[in-house]
Amino acid sequence: MKSMNILALDTSTEFCSVALWSNGQVTEQAVHAVQTHSTILLEMVDAVCRSAAVHLGMLDAIAYGEGPGAFTGLRIACSVAQGLALVNQTPMIGISTLAAMALRSNAERVVCCLDARMNEVYHAAYERRGSLYIEVSAPCVCPPDQAPRLADVWSGCGSGFIAYPQFLMQSTGVAADAIVANVYPHASNIAALAVPLLQADSATRGVATPRYVRNQVALKTAER
Repeated sequence: MKSMNILALDTSTEFCSVALWSNGQVTEQAVHAVQTHSTILLEMVDAVCRSAAVHLGMLDAIAYGEGPGAFTGLRIACSVAQGLALVNQTPMIGISTLAAMALRSNAERVVCCLDARMNEVYHAAYERRGSLYIEVSAPCVCPPDQAPRLADVWSGCGSGFIAYPQFLMQSTGVAADAIVANVYPHASNIAALAVPLLQADSATRGVATPRYVRNQVALKTAER
């Protein structure tokens, strides 16, 4: 495998994580940040890079959780990734937060659901094929009782199953004993998913773009 260094960031949920993938070795930090991502993220980047003895000029790419997830959180990761990339014109790679959850779950077939608030979930489904996770149901936002139902037997993961367990089990067909709800996007998984993309020369330069999936940030007064 080609020698490479990938810095990965995720601030899409209440957790904040940073990972440095360096030739197969991963150095990482994760904090339950709640709403302090913007004040701690750069400190975490510095700590991880120092621990791995890798400075910004040695990075081959910066990967970030592009979404879906919290609107403000996605913008923080994109802004920091783009700012760090500008220093040395480092390529960037946006990674789906739901795909990162699939990898973290280590399940063969998994429905990934994040609580999207406003009585909705961010939903996607992935199937393991070899060392890769293939998207079977594309990321979307929907009410939990309208989540796509898939054939065969599926596992479930993510905070959506904490917020709306009965609705999601009924709509997706995922059984209660096949749910690992406490799975969140993590920078180490984002880094791992970025490796084959960097090898395939799929990194971009210029603008880090969030993948919101949903355009409406909050309920209007009448909707509330």
